[in-house]
Amino acid sequence: MDSCCAKLSGNVHPAQVRKKDVGKVGTGFWGERVGACSWSSSFSSQQWKSLRKERRARTISRAILTPDVDKENLIFERRVFEKQYANPNSVAAIILGGGAGTRLIPLTSTRAKPAVPIGGCYRLIDVPMSNCINSGIRKIFILTQFNSASLNRHIARIYNFGNGVNFGDGFVEVLAAMQTPGESGQRWFQGTADAVRQFIWVFEDAKNKNVEHILILSGDHLYRMDYMDFVQKHIDTNADITVSCVPMDDSRASDYGLMKIDDTGRIIQFSEKPKGPKLKAMKVDTTLLGLSEKEAEKYPYIASMGVYVFRTDVLLKLLTQKYLSCNDFGSEIIPLSVKDHNVQAYLFNDYWEDIGTIKSFFDANLALTEQPPKFEFYDPKTPFYTSPRFLPPTKVEKCRIVDAIISHGCFLRECSVQHSIVGVRSRLEYGVELKDTMMMGADYYQTESEIASLLAEGKVPIGVGQNTRIRNCIIDKNAKIGRDVVIANGDGVQEADRPREGFYIRSGITVILKNATINNGTII
Repeated sequence: MDSCCAKLSGNVHPAQVRKKDVGKVGTGFWGERVGACSWSSSFSSQQWKSLRKERRARTISRAILTPDVDKENLIFERRVFEKQYANPNSVAAIILGGGAGTRLIPLTSTRAKPAVPIGGCYRLIDVPMSNCINSGIRKIFILTQFNSASLNRHIARIYNFGNGVNFGDGFVEVLAAMQTPGESGQRWFQGTADAVRQFIWVFEDAKNKNVEHILILSGDHLYRMDYMDFVQKHIDTNADITVSCVPMDDSRASDYGLMKIDDTGRIIQFSEKPKGPKLKAMKVDTTLLGLSEKEAEKYPYIASMGVYVFRTDVLLKLLTQKYLSCNDFGSEIIPLSVKDHNVQAYLFNDYWEDIGTIKSFFDANLALTEQPPKFEFYDPKTPFYTSPRFLPPTKVEKCRIVDAIISHGCFLRECSVQHSIVGVRSRLEYGVELKDTMMMGADYYQTESEIASLLAEGKVPIGVGQNTRIRNCIIDKNAKIGRDVVIANGDGVQEADRPREGFYIRSGITVILKNATINNGTII
């Protein structure tokens, strides 16, 4: 009998054939499998196409066709598949500067939402910017429209990748709303999706041809997140769009986009800020997300964080061809895309807060002072970046400080600070009592001689004067609060607009305006 040879595309082990074994399944010429690649049963055909051969394994097998044929070595090659990993160099981030910020007025009267100070020395824009940098993402666009002067200045000072530090092809570009030729170019941004659409030519630019995925981020959230974990889930599920989500309770569910998902994590229904019966219809069993039964009962909704990742080609097609009249991601693009695109949910199981109202801003700031805090800016592996102000250490003289954050460059003299945040360059004089208060600090110092001169003239310097008591309050930048002032809202007023007197009241919280003057002896 003539011998024959074969090249097998796999890892096989031909076994010796005996007459009685011929025809039996699992034995015979092809032998039994002794090695295999491991993969997830959820891989799609598209993912298989994306996998590439990295190396070949050599396997030696023996084949004996008949007992009287010499044994012969056969060499087989096995194709080894490896998981496709997300590459931060192929990801670009778009940070949305937000709308007019009406729910945060008066804090947004002269600044954009992402420029609002938080945590004593940061601004809200530092959150997504730091998350991008810590995730290795170096291609960042920031879309701005309203009151963007201070935001642009902060970004230019802090996040200039080309200023003495080489980040390769990384960049931070501010794309300000502008008018262009044509009817559509005469409009300002009409929504989140329209803002991206108006700059769609930027993402088709030559230097961005290798951008495969685009992150859409908000500039007014507080959280710490590795965006590459998010992008990796997007790639693993072969998604067109992935929406980051959190479990949500009944009290705040109507403020967010809510979704329903199937057992593979695919979004099958999406409703933006539903009310009444539509809200109740969005209740789901959140044990699907890994919550315990008790947690699922407390958090019966799945809420969108307003953080998305798109495949670049899908985003361009949706905005320029399919949904030309749709201006918002949350209320239009995402709900419509659920029908005919693979839109996946990514569970973010950590602290996240939407700083959309005065109350949420106030609560999120004071929560930083708790022990232990639900969120803190300090983390040695993923630090949050902000302006290097080069200020001196804070000077404290015979003060009582309990559960508080005192920023750098402050002067505190025989005062009491409890459950409060004191921002940069703040000055608290003798006998001041600060409780449940977020004080943003000042943009500049006044010298001792300037302060003495103002006091001699009966005027009020920047900071808080002697024997003043403040509680349940937000004090904006450069506020001048005199001596013997009481700010406590003792009457429990919930809403009030007193701009001429230097303050507003929102949700029972007193807000002292930026650059406002509260004269000596005033009672609010």
